Amino acid sequence: MLSLLLGTLAGVILGTLSGLVPGLHTNTFAGVISAAAVPLSLVFGAEGICCLLISCMVVHTFLDAVPSTFIGVPDADTVLSVLPAHQLYLSGNGEEAVRLSALGSLFGFVYALPIFAAFYFILPLFQTEIDWAIGLVILTAAGLLIVYSKTPAWAFMLFLVSGILGVFSMRFSYFSFGVFGAGEVLLPLLTGLFGIPVLLHALNAAPQTVEQKFSGLFVSKIETVTNTIKGTAAGAVVGWLPGFSSGTANALLAFHKSGDYESKNPRGYLLATSAANTANAVLGIAALYAVGRMRSGALAAAAEFPLPNIFMLLAAAGIAAVFAYILTVLFSKTGKYMAKVNQRMLSAYVLGFLIILTAVFSGPFGLMLLVLASAVGIIPAKLGIPRLYCMGAIMIPVMLFSLGLLQF
Repeated sequence: MLSLLLGTLAGVILGTLSGLVPGLHTNTFAGVISAAAVPLSLVFGAEGICCLLISCMVVHTFLDAVPSTFIGVPDADTVLSVLPAHQLYLSGNGEEAVRLSALGSLFGFVYALPIFAAFYFILPLFQTEIDWAIGLVILTAAGLLIVYSKTPAWAFMLFLVSGILGVFSMRFSYFSFGVFGAGEVLLPLLTGLFGIPVLLHALNAAPQTVEQKFSGLFVSKIETVTNTIKGTAAGAVVGWLPGFSSGTANALLAFHKSGDYESKNPRGYLLATSAANTANAVLGIAALYAVGRMRSGALAAAAEFPLPNIFMLLAAAGIAAVFAYILTVLFSKTGKYMAKVNQRMLSAYVLGFLIILTAVFSGPFGLMLLVLASAVGIIPAKLGIPRLYCMGAIMIPVMLFSLGLLQF
């Protein structure tokens, strides 16, 4: 019990840091914890370290809504939710956007629990068939996203170009070498595609401050339930299927016959994507125990230790989710202070920070990727099409890998 509590509380602290600091991910802490396994085991024990890693992973899925909303900087799991969240912030509803994300994550955690048992006992029986079909599933999803776009030809070209960039990034990821060793390619790739264009637009805009107001959550109970169920279902898919990520789930959630769903229904989309991200993290634990599938850096690090009873990790995840919800609601109030900061000046500082972060963690190769990805990321605004199709950078490499056409 003491290991559970100490590890979980330490994970809450680290997850809060990784969630609030742009560019910092739980995988970063997972690597550090693995490297410092011996001294940490003396403090937390093997079970406590596993609880630390799991709680850090869960808390991150809540708190990363804060920089996504107030600064407009994405990470690998929230690249698409950045756009509607930051849009709400610029209209003065930043606190509502963060609270909606927190609520979606909380619902995603609760809904994931009954699915957890089914995943653990039933899906391992069909794992061979699932592995074989994953590439076709992604191909179908990508096709639907493109066919139902307003401009299918441009959507296809953007999807293809970003996919080629994604394949290049992952195929030659060994060129990425930062200060702390092997570099990270998703940081410059996704920051360039989804973050830098937003910051460049803010730099070119007239200096302004955005007054924030909070008058409640403008979604009905029915909308909350339906969108979080839909998000949890998407999170369940990516929580088990090999090669899928929360970013892929968010792309699937954006699919809508009427076009740009994440802009037409930003509140519902935030609820759904937040539920997907948290459900994905929780259900990844089932995949780890049932078939030894490690869906994230945190789970891979946990697998290096003797795994405790599965209910212990679920308890750690539950405690972390409660803490994370409270902390996210508290940090949602910081939007009032962010509103007093000149957005143009803030964007300049964040842009510089991301360039330095890329240089530190990814080196010269990462900086090159950042430039290339930023060039591609500017295209959607020029063509007037959703940035959603830049998700080809993730979906195409995963599809090719699943079909056995590409090796990383």
